Amino acid sequence: MKKTILWMIAACALCQVLAAQDRPRVVAHRGYWQSRGSAQNSIAALIRADEIRAYAAEFDVHLTADGVAVVNHDSAIEGLEIQKNAYAAIKDLVLPNGEKIPTTREYLEAARRTQLRLVFELKPHETPGRNREAARIAVELVKEKKLLPRTDFITFNLDAGKEFIRLAPEADVYYLNGDLSPKELKELGFAGLDYHYDVMRKNPQWFREAKALGLGINVWTVNDTTLMGEMVDAGADFITTDLPNDALKWISTTYRRE
Repeated sequence: MKKTILWMIAACALCQVLAAQDRPRVVAHRGYWQSRGSAQNSIAALIRADEIRAYAAEFDVHLTADGVAVVNHDSAIEGLEIQKNAYAAIKDLVLPNGEKIPTTREYLEAARRTQLRLVFELKPHETPGRNREAARIAVELVKEKKLLPRTDFITFNLDAGKEFIRLAPEADVYYLNGDLSPKELKELGFAGLDYHYDVMRKNPQWFREAKALGLGINVWTVNDTTLMGEMVDAGADFITTDLPNDALKWISTTYRRE
């Protein structure tokens, strides 16, 4: 009798784990920046994403002209082009929440104190060589902070993507541009596709093809629960959203255990 009860408990626990794994996972786009005191790509937004238990936080990285990696989405801050200026010219500029623009090293150091998976987006740079250099610096920083086991790399630039795959074969690298099929991505060594929902709507067969090839599927930027349902039903593993708290509530309701 005791063995039967223990077996039933173990089976129930396993079912709960599998059910949780089947749920789509929420990626906080540029952190949970719509929370109080946050701003896009700020350390505050990173911490808030962790507090609400998002699966991951996505953030954007540029290299300054003198090779310092900084976290910012736009190519310019207060009219200064990040990639064309030395770090000294932008280091004291502030985000809308009052934080100074963080270096990637500072951002990763803060990430070490969270449970989040990190989705490291390297923005495109001007030349193939510069894209490869930026990828190299990115991998070095992540390794320095011992965060490679929980960091995924994403990029619109194919040169950077190939360099990530070469330099960090143990990491998952996803492609953003939307112009390559799952078969092409698999042949290049990518772990998955990370495409805008419009791309996936135009190519619905890519959900099935990616699954058959063992590729992960992330869809961005999904801020509507109806669209979330459409993408998850089609086969998305991850949902990148500006509204991670709303997405988490939707998932907990939609995928409520019976």
